[in-house]
Amino acid sequence: MQSLAVFCGSSNGKTDVYAEAARNFGNVLASQHKTLIYGGAQVGCMGAIADEVKACGGKAIGVIPEKLTSVEIAHRGLDELHVVETMHERKAKMAALSDGFVALPGGAGTLEEWFEVFTWAQIGYHEKPFGLLNVNHFYDPLLEMIDHTVEQEFMRQEYKEMILVSSDAEELLYKMERYKGGHVSKW
Repeated sequence: MQSLAVFCGSSNGKTDVYAEAARNFGNVLASQHKTLIYGGAQVGCMGAIADEVKACGGKAIGVIPEKLTSVEIAHRGLDELHVVETMHERKAKMAALSDGFVALPGGAGTLEEWFEVFTWAQIGYHEKPFGLLNVNHFYDPLLEMIDHTVEQEFMRQEYKEMILVSSDAEELLYKMERYKGGHVSKW
């Protein structure tokens, strides 16, 4: 796993813990010589992770839709910045450039991007690892909802078990390196 798509907020969140976690994750990525693939912004947790990757001598590649270059303020200090037309193109480009996916805390966009790669894994469109960096128990309610979805038989337990979760960046990357993908037939 040489490159990792990271989905995270263009805001810093309610407390400093989120931006600090983004910076820490950026430091870990750079120290492990993994290329950051992310949404291309210079603000919020997105900017924090990219800035830290670059400050630590790592490689950062951004992918941002033209419409968001002024809203999310496109980061001009990256190794590469791909400006695309649509969010669909952004996600496809990030997926093509990445060997795995991680969601740090973020809003609807972060969740939507992560759920898409989760869905793709369920139906066999990729076998790349995907995980949640559960900073400050941010993803506990989501994981409870997924448990409820399994309990109500809208999702198989095997799909939930595909999700890699940790509150520790190094532990999450360790799990991702050892991930054994594989499509689980729904029917």
